[in-house]
Amino acid sequence: MSQNKIEKLLEMIKDKESKVYAFIDSQNLNLGIESLGWKLDFKRFRVYLKEKYKVSTAYVFIGYVATNQNLYSFLQKAGYVLIFKPTLPDKDGEVKGNVDADLVLQAMIDFSKYDQAIIVSSDGDFYSLVKHLYGQRKLSFVMSPYVKTCSVLLKKAAREKIVFMDNLRHKLEFNQRINEKAPLEDKT
Repeated sequence: MSQNKIEKLLEMIKDKESKVYAFIDSQNLNLGIESLGWKLDFKRFRVYLKEKYKVSTAYVFIGYVATNQNLYSFLQKAGYVLIFKPTLPDKDGEVKGNVDADLVLQAMIDFSKYDQAIIVSSDGDFYSLVKHLYGQRKLSFVMSPYVKTCSVLLKKAAREKIVFMDNLRHKLEFNQRINEKAPLEDKT
């Protein structure tokens, strides 16, 4: 989607004062951003969604792991609504929490509560949801982490309403803030 089209969508959203919800596939988002070689700052991402796209509710769909309480608290304090999926180890011992059905279900439960939806994922499993939202004129756009890993089906369903995050690194990258003190004196 071109920048001009995004700006026009933003103007429509502002003029209408519509409610915009974001539905975020956390694992897909994380893996997509990591494939680009950087780490997403979720706090900055929430501010970005609120300020640029007027997102009032941002759901994060995430597999529940008991040892990740600090992460969950951080995300909630940053302004996200967390929807947990129970996780199970697969045959290799890796924890899996497929959230696709939960995201689709929540988007349908809340259908009458929002005017526009932003789907954050590259997963083709959201083809039917995106196609439905598009047909109902409720799809603001799909936000995919990376153009090269975005499903062809998802691109087809979203049509012109798709943006990619690979050019947002300068705005959304997590930077470890190191509090280095300057030396008290120059010993050269």
